[in-house]
Amino acid sequence: MLAGGQSLLPMLNLRLAEPAHLVDLGPIPDLGFVRRERDRLVVGATARQSAVEHSADVRALVPLLAEAVEHVAHPPIRHRGTVVGSIAHASAVAELPCAALALDARLTLLSTDGVRTVDAEEFFTGPFSTVARSDEIVAQVEFPVAGPGTGQAWSEFSLRRGNFPVAGAAVSLTVADGRIVDVSIAVCGVADRPVRARAAEQVLRGAVADEETVERAAAATTSGLAPRAHGDLAAHILPVSAAPVPGWAYRASVARAQVRRAVTTALTRAGGTR
Repeated sequence: MLAGGQSLLPMLNLRLAEPAHLVDLGPIPDLGFVRRERDRLVVGATARQSAVEHSADVRALVPLLAEAVEHVAHPPIRHRGTVVGSIAHASAVAELPCAALALDARLTLLSTDGVRTVDAEEFFTGPFSTVARSDEIVAQVEFPVAGPGTGQAWSEFSLRRGNFPVAGAAVSLTVADGRIVDVSIAVCGVADRPVRARAAEQVLRGAVADEETVERAAAATTSGLAPRAHGDLAAHILPVSAAPVPGWAYRASVARAQVRRAVTTALTRAGGTR
């Protein structure tokens, strides 16, 4: 199934896909929507990344999504690529799967057998691997609308603008009376899929929103993670070896730095400067 098609040629070049047929979803007009439904922003399967990037509604309702999209590749790619397609592609170093995880997004999977809804945290199972069956398409993704006192931020480090990040962090948090009452953090680049930084969340939840707390949360970002058996993360993660990954400690350090930056920015925005 082809939506934007911006991952097709890399997958062919890496011999990760050899499709006998391609079914283009682009001509289906009813799948290109970006709309609010009560407390959710819903993005359809063929909605272009550029449409989400430049949507005033997206920036107001789910600022993390809009900010993450800005870092996806380059404008020509974003004019063809789709938000839902990137999430369904499930690259462990891509921005949008990580943002979807931090936002507790819900994915609607459609097949001839019916419709089912899957939480983002259950959706990703490994490099380019998801719970979606071969007969299912991801028809839409729902993102919760940011509430009062909520700040969101994306931060990443890449070798050059438009490259996949060495590591990135997506943060959504809510502050009330000077304390962080709710927080969600996801990181990419340090595992075979985007992962929640649960230890960092635990440090922040209920804590005073100050610099010391942020430092402790950043230090806890990669707690419980370990080098995985995979190849170059920046090249989409291709399982090739059982050996530890050279440079994983560096990537973990970069991830901690991105969490520090994203949390600091989100705290500022939660104070009303978003």
